[in-house]
Amino acid sequence: MSTVAMPKKKSSKIRRSAPIAEATRTETDSMGAMEVPGDALYGATTQRAVLNFPVSGRTVPAAQIEAHILLKRACADVNLDLHELPRDKVKAVIEAADQLLARFKDPAARAATMRHFPIDVFQTGSGTSTNMNVNEVIANVAAQRAGKPIGAKDPLHPNDHVNYGQSSNDTFPSSMQIAGAILIQSSLIPALKALAAGLWAKSKAWDRFVKIGRTHLMDATPIRVGQEFSGYAAAADLAVERARKGLIALASNMPIGGTAVGTGINTHVKFGRLVCAKLEKATGIPFRESKNHFEAQSTRDCVVEASGHLKTIAVSLSKIANDIRWLGSGPRTGIFELTLPATQPGSSIMPGKVNPVICESVMMVACQVVANDVAITMGGFGGIGSLLELNVAMPLIAERLIESIEILANASAMFQARCIEELQLNEAIATGTVEKSLMMCTSLAPAIGYDNAAKVAKEAFKTGETVREYVTRNKLVEPKQLAKLLDATSMTKPGGKGPGGG
Repeated sequence: MSTVAMPKKKSSKIRRSAPIAEATRTETDSMGAMEVPGDALYGATTQRAVLNFPVSGRTVPAAQIEAHILLKRACADVNLDLHELPRDKVKAVIEAADQLLARFKDPAARAATMRHFPIDVFQTGSGTSTNMNVNEVIANVAAQRAGKPIGAKDPLHPNDHVNYGQSSNDTFPSSMQIAGAILIQSSLIPALKALAAGLWAKSKAWDRFVKIGRTHLMDATPIRVGQEFSGYAAAADLAVERARKGLIALASNMPIGGTAVGTGINTHVKFGRLVCAKLEKATGIPFRESKNHFEAQSTRDCVVEASGHLKTIAVSLSKIANDIRWLGSGPRTGIFELTLPATQPGSSIMPGKVNPVICESVMMVACQVVANDVAITMGGFGGIGSLLELNVAMPLIAERLIESIEILANASAMFQARCIEELQLNEAIATGTVEKSLMMCTSLAPAIGYDNAAKVAKEAFKTGETVREYVTRNKLVEPKQLAKLLDATSMTKPGGKGPGGG
């Protein structure tokens, strides 16, 4: 996330980066004159917001700024198709937007460009400040391209041309949905697919190894290592599907076209539908205008829904990471059925210690995503964010949504590359506990009854014998039948209970 350029203010204790430039220029907006950093591409309205909201030092995420610029481009293109703006004005918007979008493709240029989008996340709840920030930057890039000074509002006026047919109330929620959908498509789904493939590969490779299962952290009946890992792989597959559902929730209910309160005042009746078509062509994502703009702008339910899917993905990842952490515990005094890759020294005082740091990182990400979901949910609440015709917690909701997607994608990719791919099975340890497990008595129950099988487990525990040894010594079952009943592999198959199992 980029740092924020804020003016120095002795009374504030917020840590700030240096202003863009010491020299200033005078800009004006509907409230009058304002001193703006000399080489800033934004104008007076943005500068007011910078001064008004010195809260966190966190700006609106770059992903949403990029999406907002893409949206402005699509809106201008539609205004040309509908003959709502002159061709030269539309051309100026598109060329300025394209110049900015190109800079977002390179990390260094992206960071430099974000200096011109300095407004804090905790700003006006509609995101009006950021919408005007984007309008001003596009207008000033167009001025530079035309050989005019920054702030000339020639050839483009931020409101009259760049914002034509739009309102902050429909553009800001639309751009958060665009950003979220693009990130899910480009980052999260591919990362989850790779993780699922890695887990399925381990499941296949280790399917012949029988280990003891555990429920309540206590010994249970046998399970194949491949079966255990198939559960993790299936969870990752479901995570992919949940990510897709989140994408559709965001893409299928676009507010654009509703303008101020959902009525579509000052815009063409076809505007929203055609903008979504332009966005679909640009991204490959099936964006669709909301069927009811009053719902789309007065709530953020579609984002709450998408965040719910992200939260579920986080919960799944936490389960997989925690299980692998447990199974890799040791190496001498834990379970140690798995050897996790040694990625870094684990202690500043204990030489040679190696910790499950990748698993821990994934689990912290899961915690943050769940926390983000709480923030998004509260931001969507009636009486908090969703008030009458407009949600007024949108910058918060957008930032938390984008962070959840980005860190889930990064954590999934890291988990696969730095843990799952090089994970090793300690075969002797994993398979060596099966015969020792007292829960092998489970397959005896159909032959000798539940109560007698329970007695076997208790008595064998007292004597230190295995189930097989105790039953053999006490001649409770014929040797051939016992061999079939205690066939561990058979126990791992549907219907498995010794004879006929599997």
